[in-house]
Amino acid sequence: MSRLRNWSVVVVSAAALALAGCGSSTPATTATTAAGAGTTTTGATGATTTSTASSTGGGGGSSSIAAIPTQDRSPAGTAGKAPTVVVPTGAPPTQLESTDLIVGTGATAKAGDNVTVQYVLATYSARKVIQSSWTAQPFQFTLGEGQVIPGWDKGVVGMQVGGRRELIIPPSLGYGGQSPGAGIAADDTLVFVVDLLKIG
Repeated sequence: MSRLRNWSVVVVSAAALALAGCGSSTPATTATTAAGAGTTTTGATGATTTSTASSTGGGGGSSSIAAIPTQDRSPAGTAGKAPTVVVPTGAPPTQLESTDLIVGTGATAKAGDNVTVQYVLATYSARKVIQSSWTAQPFQFTLGEGQVIPGWDKGVVGMQVGGRRELIIPPSLGYGGQSPGAGIAADDTLVFVVDLLKIG
């Protein structure tokens, strides 16, 4: 079964979960719930701006991408090691939010590129990590081709190799109104931390 494929970490059909091992009881990372401004990033790794990304791949909705508020961000962690994911305590955002936790120094991902990533997924409904490629193997897909959910096709564009980006993806850019598997409820908001390993 291909991990971010088959459903709508693909487009909006119906199938299994975005990532291999969904529902696994032993992910390599843990999620915590943000309590106020206790989790922030520092220095260059916390750089973030509000940006607009062009709409690529499947999925409707606005192409606007907002920065994740400082108090809702996961910690930057260390490149090459699985991150900890923080699920914010407030109401989920209604648009895609994105912040670079670690800014990469390599090539920049664009639509049409074949990219290799590591990721961790937590959800607002489960309040914990439900999937992690760090427990299996990196995930490859072609950016902007509708092979993954629209939130990934939009949110991974502009990442640089070596970087780590957090994406908070609303249901309209995720799995929509149906649950694709354990840990993801209907109309769930998804919290991904994605590391871009290579392009090509």
